[in-house]
Amino acid sequence: MTVPASIDEVQKVLSDTGYVCGRALATVVFLSLKLGRPLFLEGEAGVGKTEIAKALSAALGRRLIRLQCYEGLDASSAVYEWNFPAQMIAIRTAEAQGNADRDILNRELFGPDFLIERPLLQAMRPDENGAPILLIDELDRTDEPFEAFLLEALSDFQVTIPEIGTIKAPEPPIVILTSNRTREVHDALKRRCLYHWVDYPGFDREVEILHARAPEVADTLSRQIVAFVQSLRTEDIFKKPGVAETIDWAKCLLALDVIDLSPQVISDTLGAILKYQDDIQKIQGSEAKRILDEAKKQIEAA
Repeated sequence: MTVPASIDEVQKVLSDTGYVCGRALATVVFLSLKLGRPLFLEGEAGVGKTEIAKALSAALGRRLIRLQCYEGLDASSAVYEWNFPAQMIAIRTAEAQGNADRDILNRELFGPDFLIERPLLQAMRPDENGAPILLIDELDRTDEPFEAFLLEALSDFQVTIPEIGTIKAPEPPIVILTSNRTREVHDALKRRCLYHWVDYPGFDREVEILHARAPEVADTLSRQIVAFVQSLRTEDIFKKPGVAETIDWAKCLLALDVIDLSPQVISDTLGAILKYQDDIQKIQGSEAKRILDEAKKQIEAA
């Protein structure tokens, strides 16, 4: 599929994949595609930052290449590495056959047959379906040296392998970077990108998202689930549940044939929406009933 020609079309193609987004997010996605600029998405965990890349991949029919960031990630791990076990086997085979010409063997050992391509190098390769989507996920987990390398790589969309040379993308990939803001990403990298803060959705939009991702859940239960989760986010807890937890919880309740929320059901399934024991202990029992009562009052008042 070609790049959407309008903001409304972006919303439509994403909606067709089950991703419901507001106009502000659709606008920055459209501009990113139109201008060929990387898109930097920040927000709490579970609000749909990673899912936007998956939805775009499905909507545009482009390959999705994901670089999952972690502490200690370096340039070589993100770009390429040599298949050392295979190289050692080739050396021993050449020696055993008596044809171990050093120059020829060296060219073969450091050629494409022994090159393991990692996400950044994969994203530079041509693709018959068009430029792939490169998702650089949870960038805030890495350190500043990797950010500096990434800044250079995204400026020219090329990488250099000393043994082979420079490889430049014939068509720049569609780049989406995400951050949970556990630390601040350097301004120089942000300036290369279009920026958007992905916030928790409002009540109606989260209900719409839940209908799109878990259509089997009845409307009444969906509204109770969303109202409870949104009330839960206002509580003083360590980790507020994201939209991903809302969807997971709804599917758990569906599997248990729940048709109406109750304090007991909530206490039994809190592990689907809260991931820390201190938070679970705080919300169980009378607190769960209080939050549920407030949520149901909000639904009735709407």
